[in-house]
Amino acid sequence: MRATQYYAPTLRQAPAEAEIPSHKLLVRGGFIRPLTSGVFTYLPLGLRVLRRVEQVVREEMNRAGALEVFMAVLEPKELWERTGRWDSFQPQPLRTEDRTGRWFCLGPTHEEVITDLVARDVSSYKQLPLTLYQIQTKFRDEIRPRGGLIRVKEFTMKDAYSFDIDEAGLARSYQAMYEAYVRIFARLGLATLVVQAEAGSMGGSDTREFMVLSDSGEDTVFVCDKCDYAANAECATSRLPEADSETEPADDYQRVDTPGATTIQAISEMLGTPPTKLLKTLLYRADERFVAALVRGDRELNEIKLQRATGADELRMATAEEILALTGAPVGFSGPVGLPDEVEIIADREIEFLGNAVVGANEADAHLVGVNVSRDFAVSRYADLRQAAAGDPCPQCETGRLATRRAIEMGHIFKLDTKYSEDLGALYTSEDGEQRPMVMGCYGIGVSRALAAIVEEHHDDAGIIWPLEVAPFGVVILLLDPENAKLAAVAEDLLTQLEAAGYEVMLDDRDERPGVKFKDAELIGYPLIVVVGRKTAESGEVEVRRRQDSAEEVVPIAGAVATLQELAEEA
Repeated sequence: MRATQYYAPTLRQAPAEAEIPSHKLLVRGGFIRPLTSGVFTYLPLGLRVLRRVEQVVREEMNRAGALEVFMAVLEPKELWERTGRWDSFQPQPLRTEDRTGRWFCLGPTHEEVITDLVARDVSSYKQLPLTLYQIQTKFRDEIRPRGGLIRVKEFTMKDAYSFDIDEAGLARSYQAMYEAYVRIFARLGLATLVVQAEAGSMGGSDTREFMVLSDSGEDTVFVCDKCDYAANAECATSRLPEADSETEPADDYQRVDTPGATTIQAISEMLGTPPTKLLKTLLYRADERFVAALVRGDRELNEIKLQRATGADELRMATAEEILALTGAPVGFSGPVGLPDEVEIIADREIEFLGNAVVGANEADAHLVGVNVSRDFAVSRYADLRQAAAGDPCPQCETGRLATRRAIEMGHIFKLDTKYSEDLGALYTSEDGEQRPMVMGCYGIGVSRALAAIVEEHHDDAGIIWPLEVAPFGVVILLLDPENAKLAAVAEDLLTQLEAAGYEVMLDDRDERPGVKFKDAELIGYPLIVVVGRKTAESGEVEVRRRQDSAEEVVPIAGAVATLQELAEEA
C-alpha cells in the first residue's frame, strides 16, 4: 500500500473534547472520527485494526469449539417481554416502531434472540453441547458517552452463548471460554486482571470480568495487597469486624436534640460520637414495598447489593414526601426504631457487631443514642450491603488490605443457568425421555473497546505503539526523497520483498518533509520502520527501527528483510 493512495488524515492537535490518551491518539492518528456524541466512524486505518482484533477473537472462539452466527440488530418487543426485560433492561434499549406499529429495540445484547433460535432447532440431548457466537454491532443509549471508544452508544462486541444439558456441562463450556479469553487478551497485548463481578441486567451467576488496569478506566476494582482477591466495586466486600468491645448495652436509648444535623459529619461533631457508632437508615422503594437499608455511619450503601438482597426488579430511593409519610420526619432524621411494620429492615452484616448506636429518631432535629440492635428494633435479615473501601481488611485472607485501582472492562463471562431457556422454551429431550430446560452461559468481549484499551496500554508521548498482531500495517517504509529515482526503486523493491515475506506494508511515498514522515510513523504506531534516505544513497544501507523500544540497526539493503524478521521475533 502506498500512502499517496491511502486515506489516513493525521492531526497535529487532539480535539478539545478528548481527555484520555487513546481518544486523543486514535483521532490524531487518523483511525476514527466522531460523528456525534458516542458515535464514531472508522477510517481505513481504524477499520484495519478493528478487523485484526476481530480475527484474533474469531480464531480463539473457533479453537474453543464455538460456531459463528450473525444475528439481526432489530429485536422484536415480544421476545423481550417474555423475559421481562423490555422495561427493566438498563440502560433502556434504543427503540423504534415500524410502519405497522410493531415495536423493536436495537440490540444491546442477544440473549433473547439466540435462545429463541436454539429453541426452534434443538430438541434432543444429542445436539448438545452447543456454543454459538457472533461479532456484531450493539447499541446502548448511554447517558454520558466518554473516553472515545471506551463508552459509546454504538460499538462492536463479540457475544457467545453456550447451551448444555446440565450444570456439569455448563462448567466445561464456561472453562473453555475462560481459557479462550486468556489467549485472546494475551494475543492482543493486554494484561488483564480477572475479578468477581455482577451480572447486571443479564442475570446469572459465577460472573467474572476481565479488566485492564488503567488510569483512564471508568470502573473501580478492589485488589488485595497480600493475596489474589480481586472484585469490582459492585460486588467487592471486606472481612467483618470483631464483636463490639462495648459489651455492656445502655439500659435504654435516650432522645437527644440535634437541630439541623442531617449529615453523618454534623451528627458526629455535635454528639462527639465517631461515625462508626452511627447508623444510616436509608429508605427505598423496592417494587411495591418499602425497605429500610441500614449501614454503619462511615459506610456507603451499595445499591446493587441492596437490589440483589431485596430481589426487586425496580429499586429507587424514597422521595422526601414518602419519607415524611413513613417516619413523620424530614430527610436526614430517619431511624429503624418505631418504623411501620410494613417497612422491611435489611441491615448490613457489620451492624450485627455494633454496640450502643446513634440513629435517627424519626422526628425532626432529634436522634436516639444508646440504641441496641437486637433489643430496640427487628432486623428482617442481614446481608452484605456496604460499598467496600480502600484499606478494608481482605475477605479472603487474614492479613491483606484492599486497594482500589481504575480499570477498563474488556470481557465478561457468566452462567445464565436456565433463566432464558425457561422463559423462551429452549427445552431438550433428555436420554430418559424427559423435557428439560437447557443450561446456558454467556460470554462477551468489547471488540471495538479493545482498540482503546490497547492504545491506553501501548503508547508514549509520540503516539501509539501497536502490537504486531493488531497493527494496521506491520511495516512502514519511509521514502525520504520520493523524487530520487534510485531511492524510489530501492523502496519499491523492499515493498515487494516484505509483502512476499508475509508482511502488510505501508510505503510512505508522500511529498512531505522527512520530519513529518517520522512523526506520522510514530503517531500511527507502525511496529517496524524502514528508512530509505541519505544512508541508502551514500552507502547502500537502510535504517531498521522497532517502534516499541526504539531499537535500531543500520544494515545493507539486502539484509533489511532478515533484520526486520529478527526484530519482530524479539518483540
